[in-house]
Amino acid sequence: MAFTPIAADDDDSGCVTVARKYAWIVFALTFGLLISDYMSRQVLNAVFPLLKSEWALSDSQLGLLSGIVALMVGLLTFPLSLMADRFGRVKSLALMAMLWSVATLGCALAQDYQQMFIARFMVGVGEAAYGSVGIAVVISVFPKHMRATLASAFMAGGMFGSVLGMALGGAIAAKLGWRWSFAGMALFGLCLAVLYPIIVKEARIAPQRAARAMDKVAAVKRPLSTLWSSRSVIATYVGSGLQLFVGGTVIVWIPSYLNRYYDMPTGKAGGIAAIIVLCSGAGMILCGMLSDRLCRHSPERKVSLAIAFCLGSCLLLSAAFALPAGPAQLGLICLGMLIAAGTTGPCGAMVANLTHYSVHGTAFATLTLANNLLGLAPGPFITGRLSDLIGLHAAFQVVPLISIAAAAVFFYAKCHYQKDIARLKGESVTDSVSGAALEVKL
Repeated sequence: MAFTPIAADDDDSGCVTVARKYAWIVFALTFGLLISDYMSRQVLNAVFPLLKSEWALSDSQLGLLSGIVALMVGLLTFPLSLMADRFGRVKSLALMAMLWSVATLGCALAQDYQQMFIARFMVGVGEAAYGSVGIAVVISVFPKHMRATLASAFMAGGMFGSVLGMALGGAIAAKLGWRWSFAGMALFGLCLAVLYPIIVKEARIAPQRAARAMDKVAAVKRPLSTLWSSRSVIATYVGSGLQLFVGGTVIVWIPSYLNRYYDMPTGKAGGIAAIIVLCSGAGMILCGMLSDRLCRHSPERKVSLAIAFCLGSCLLLSAAFALPAGPAQLGLICLGMLIAAGTTGPCGAMVANLTHYSVHGTAFATLTLANNLLGLAPGPFITGRLSDLIGLHAAFQVVPLISIAAAAVFFYAKCHYQKDIARLKGESVTDSVSGAALEVKL
């Protein structure tokens, strides 16, 4: 599950010329495709038990089917986002949706593990840049003061799509078989992919703003070095990825856990797993709001909160998986997942604070890369390997300990955070003076 935070350039005027009704239509269609994205990605988790039984797969093989999507998203987000900016965002979004939907249909038609792996690989290619490009389209048709709300809605949409993918996937599989679970997600995505470019037109999405942005790129060299020039920003990338190792792994494997240790049928396991995912999504929003409220006058507190979320989720999830199956265990899992993804908001703010405003988009693409390569991609596979060796319950007892490593990395970031912020502010003042001098010469 790859979630991409977005921040626009600070000097953007935020003026739009798009009618409000049309803007909401653009949002609804783009949001619908986001839901389709995550439904296609997460439906696999709901049918893990059926695939394992039918094809005699190991847990590591199942984990790889999930991890390959996150891996491709991590590797391709940056280059595909650049291509979308060059060749047109609306056209690119429609092509992405068409690709992941056809690939999901390929999952439904797969006759063996190799064919399923290739189909899942293509799902990852299709979904790679949707988050960053989709939110860019939505932001371009709304005024600046709504951007935080829109970004939050997009993040929640990813969780909502995950819930629908697992809940509906499990229910459809219980009635019609696992192939129809994939086919249903594919048909939903294909319908939206065809409809999207018919209604959403590139020419109507603030072309003047795009022209101004190109002028800025031509006039000023973007300070890309801030993406990796400070120890605290690198630590933030790493800490965020390590913490998502925990939350992402639990989301992927919890339906199988419920099936094996609670004797739940596929449909019921998918429904309970969906509730746990909803807890994670709600926690993401609540923790982000808490971070903004508590850290308004003290930005460095965001690092302390990230550490607290890591250690809190480790404690709760470790306690949960030390218990036998039952209501108490499920309650603790929900509480642990409520704060497991809580670092998403603070990490996004920290990356924005530690990088130059003109490269915020690239900075968040780098954060997405770290989240996928360090967390969402290896988490399900490594847990599957552990499960093959010691069982899924024992593997789940090990997974929360990764949060301790994440907390340690965030503590390292805290030690250098203030110094790195001060250095960046000094460089920004220098850039502003240089830019003003250039304008006077011109």
